Amino acid sequence: MADDLCFFFSKESFIIKAPKKSPLALRMVVLVFAMVCGVYICSICIKQIGIRTNPGFLNVEVIERPCLEPNIEPWEISYVHYPKPITYSRAECKCNPVRYFAILSMQRSGSGWFETLLNNHTNISSNGEIFSVKVRRSNVSTITETLDKIYNLDWLSSASKNECTAAVGLKWMLNQGAMQHHEEIVEYFKTKGVSAIFLFRRNLLRRMISILANSYDRDVKPLNGTHKSHVHSPREAEILAKYKPLINTTLLIPNLKQVEDTTAKALEYFNSTRHIILYYEDVVKNRTKLLDVQDFLKVPQRELKSRQVKIHKGSLSNYVENWDEVQKSLKGTHYENFLSGDYRK
Repeated sequence: MADDLCFFFSKESFIIKAPKKSPLALRMVVLVFAMVCGVYICSICIKQIGIRTNPGFLNVEVIERPCLEPNIEPWEISYVHYPKPITYSRAECKCNPVRYFAILSMQRSGSGWFETLLNNHTNISSNGEIFSVKVRRSNVSTITETLDKIYNLDWLSSASKNECTAAVGLKWMLNQGAMQHHEEIVEYFKTKGVSAIFLFRRNLLRRMISILANSYDRDVKPLNGTHKSHVHSPREAEILAKYKPLINTTLLIPNLKQVEDTTAKALEYFNSTRHIILYYEDVVKNRTKLLDVQDFLKVPQRELKSRQVKIHKGSLSNYVENWDEVQKSLKGTHYENFLSGDYRK
């Protein structure tokens, strides 16, 4: 029996003979095996790189490169910002540094004209008299929320630029919450790195006349039933200049002193902030003042223009109904120089 088993498992029984005819079948087996292995390997790779079959897109995580720090002095670091707006993407401008500012002024002090000059700059956006709307200045929280939106470049207005914004701000009247909440606002300016641009008027008598004339225009609307605080043609300016207000001489000096006191208090309150002080008359006479402002905001120097036309030009005696009484009231006081002060735009 053992001999029989040995017979069946002899040496010759382990020899595999190759087919003598065509090797096609073997080739097909090898090909199918290779395809199966390829499919298996691909499936493993696909799982490893995290393909999502539902949306049909690769889940690629993009790592943003940090912006290079500009070549600035150490004290400037807190005034350089890189806003990330919620309402849009800054795209190629994301690494363009932005400075924050606020024009602090009083009504009829030339702030409207001054702001149009700033907005004439390609890289400056000043968003107007934001806090003229009372609800925005109802308390400190609404004020800071509004400021956050402006400085994050999420406040869309006609001042918004298509170019890379390098300085963004607003026009803020002192009687629109700036003085009332000055402590909190100063702290906000210092924490957020906001620079203040003070714009006042030297000739407070001219400012008073402008206020009275603007109030009359708001009520009467002589320009085709439309109130215009600012005009853009000599003809419109001529029409508005025809009105001659009657000034209450009894209250004249107290009113002028009140404006002086408000100016002094504002400068005292905001003295610890980074700021520049300008006067309307100086900017009108000397346009190099605008270069000082551009340097203050760290933007490229440009020639700035405005379409606004001045309404009251020349001697004030032409624009006051009771000029003789006004002269008599101011003669011998330190306000007397307001009577003769003149400048042209």
